[in-house]
Amino acid sequence: MAENKIKIKYSTFELDGVKYKTILPERYKTRKKYVPVNPKLVKAFIPGTIMKVFVRKGRKVSEGDNLLLLEAMKMQTYIQSNMSGKVKQVYIKKGQMVSKGFVMIEME
Repeated sequence: MAENKIKIKYSTFELDGVKYKTILPERYKTRKKYVPVNPKLVKAFIPGTIMKVFVRKGRKVSEGDNLLLLEAMKMQTYIQSNMSGKVKQVYIKKGQMVSKGFVMIEME
């Protein structure tokens, strides 16, 4: 009688100097790779509409300055600069709809 044997494919990874042998699920193998946050990019944290833009290309801003006004789910949120610097590029305009993660402003 022939037995049906399933060959299990183990993966090896290292964590804190210790090697582990395990079975990785397909969901883990096809996940999005981690990308560190770039503090020079101001991205939309939620889909919404640009109500007002307070800056333009080349303008110097300080940390905490208002950059734009975003309306999402009938709430208006002022998006502020997280750093002092100069506006390198503005990718939005008043009335524009943006999706989550859309790069709205780039700082130098």
